[in-house]
Amino acid sequence: MWWIYALLSAFFAALTAVLAKIGIKGVDTNLATAIRTVVILLVAWGIVFYRGGLDSFPNLTRQNWIFLILSGAATGLSWVFYFKALQLGKVSQVAPVDKLSVAIAILLSVLFLGEVLTWKSALGALLIIGGTLVLIW
Repeated sequence: MWWIYALLSAFFAALTAVLAKIGIKGVDTNLATAIRTVVILLVAWGIVFYRGGLDSFPNLTRQNWIFLILSGAATGLSWVFYFKALQLGKVSQVAPVDKLSVAIAILLSVLFLGEVLTWKSALGALLIIGGTLVLIW
C-alpha cells in the first residue's frame, strides 16, 4: 500500500514542477515560495482537522518538535532553491536533478538511521547519480 502513496507523491511532485514553472514567470521566487507555503499550510491543517489528527497534538515529544521543526526548515530551504532553479533552468533538467535527493536520502539513512544498504539500493542510487550527471552535462 505504501507504494501507491509514493506514486501519488511522485505524480504531484512532477505536477508541482510544471505548475510552478508557469506560476513563477516574472515573479520573485521567494514570494512564490511564500505563497506556495501558505497554500500548503491551509491544506495540511485542513486535513488535520478533517481527519481528527489534532487529538494526538498533546502526545508530541520534545524530540518530535525539534526534528519536525528542522525538517520544516530543510523543506523551506529546498523549496527556495528549487524555485530559483526552476526560474533559471528547464523543468526537464531541474526536476531530475532535484530527484538526486533520493540518492542522498539513501546515503543519509545509512549514516544516521542505521538502515542497511542493500545492493539494490546502492545500484539504484548509483543509477540516479549517473542519470543526474548525464542531465547536467
